[in-house]
Amino acid sequence: MGMLAAGSTEVALAFVEVGAIVFGLSLLARLAGRIGMTAVPLYLVAGLAFGEGGLVQLDVSESFVALMAEIGVLLLLFALGLEYSDTELRDGLRTGWSSGVVDMVLNALPGFAMGLLLGWSPLAAVLLGGATWISSSGVVSKVLSDLGRLGFRETPAVLNLLVIEDLAMAVYLPVVAALIVGGTLLATITSVFVALGVVAVIMVVALTFGPRLSNMLAGGSDESFLLAIFGVILLVAGIAQRLEVSGAIGAFLVGLALSGRAEHRASELIAPLRDLFAAVFFVFFSFQVDPADLTSVIVPAVVLAVVTTFTKFGSGWYAARRLGVSRGGRIRAGATLVARGEFSIVIAALGVTLADGNELGALVACYVLTTALAGPVLAKFADRISAALSTANRSRSERPVTTV
Repeated sequence: MGMLAAGSTEVALAFVEVGAIVFGLSLLARLAGRIGMTAVPLYLVAGLAFGEGGLVQLDVSESFVALMAEIGVLLLLFALGLEYSDTELRDGLRTGWSSGVVDMVLNALPGFAMGLLLGWSPLAAVLLGGATWISSSGVVSKVLSDLGRLGFRETPAVLNLLVIEDLAMAVYLPVVAALIVGGTLLATITSVFVALGVVAVIMVVALTFGPRLSNMLAGGSDESFLLAIFGVILLVAGIAQRLEVSGAIGAFLVGLALSGRAEHRASELIAPLRDLFAAVFFVFFSFQVDPADLTSVIVPAVVLAVVTTFTKFGSGWYAARRLGVSRGGRIRAGATLVARGEFSIVIAALGVTLADGNELGALVACYVLTTALAGPVLAKFADRISAALSTANRSRSERPVTTV
């Protein structure tokens, strides 16, 4: 009480600032819902407007908001882990690995090449490649749900690609995190192998003892269950981070380990917390990007967005074709995968300490804004795109051949 009273002015100011931010985010989420799009781009724009170099710079309690943002990443990855059972993971890996390889090559290479063209270090270029590679699971799942396409024939192909991408991230993130820490060649190689070993051990433990953990946590009231789940997420993430592995990966594996009743209860109870903290994460990310820096990255960001829109169409087309889906379904699959979002920003945030970190953050923010806006629109009009292409093809085939 004494501490609160002594710092009452500062605490009051922090409450006002954080309250104003969160209330503003609620208005943006409502606006996004009304126009039928994800709120992620709006959160990013809000962060740019009120962060460093923005229209009005808020002097928020940075350490408090940063902690909320970190928790947001953990909950995002945890919720993603809940989406998959061990059976789905094995089936996805067995049937979708070739599509995953095509997806990685088509979509990571443009980002990597752009990083090198901009004169960045190879590590910063690798991070940009990761950002252009991975589609936004959050945006894609929302688009599929909003457009009523969960039962469409191409949807398993889309979900398989998301599973492969997310699993690849479980390896990619700890490896790049170890490379960013740096040191001698031997120390870096050791860090990479330690990170991979820890991920493998945690994954085996999660899949082996997951049902037992689920049964242990499943009982009790909603209050005790929610506290237990939140505590386990933070504990595992903290231990993983202590072992030089991304805490987000630890959270992902906790979600993967849960099954049955515990999984369903966790999905329902954690969703509001996830949405709250994740929104803060997106705002905090763009708080740190000076809008003036965006002017220098608009051209490469738009070029990357255009190129990787076509490459995502390509990987979606390939994955759907392997399942025998028609031409229209292949186009819908590609369009649905165009949006990048939360994970691209997580990857960019990893590189904040690099020499090219600021430019990387600005470029990825601009890129995510572009694709997160374009993706849902393209998905909505995918059938019209397909019809227009069919008409154009018919016109070409019916055109009389001119003889000389």
